[in-house]
Amino acid sequence: MKSITVAQLAERAGIPLIDVRERDEFAGGHVPGAVNIPMSEIGDRIGDLPDGAFDVICQAGGRSARVVQALEGRGYDATNVEGGTGEWIAQGRPVETPAP
Repeated sequence: MKSITVAQLAERAGIPLIDVRERDEFAGGHVPGAVNIPMSEIGDRIGDLPDGAFDVICQAGGRSARVVQALEGRGYDATNVEGGTGEWIAQGRPVETPAP
């Protein structure tokens, strides 16, 4: 399984980022530009995944790792973000929240 750190994620450009946390977690703050496809919905929303390479993030890296492993088995070019959104926030990086 391919993995990157939060620091590496911050330096990447042009690679879609899928946040697999549940909707309420995502609404509480997420990495700018991330698209929310909750792990619980991924099977039903497989057609919403990007073509080509993409990164997958969750809160700490566990759920995203499981999703990446499953997607790799289906031929997707997915990369896990180690440490997840929690590490992103801990490093003082910016987050987005939906408009009220």
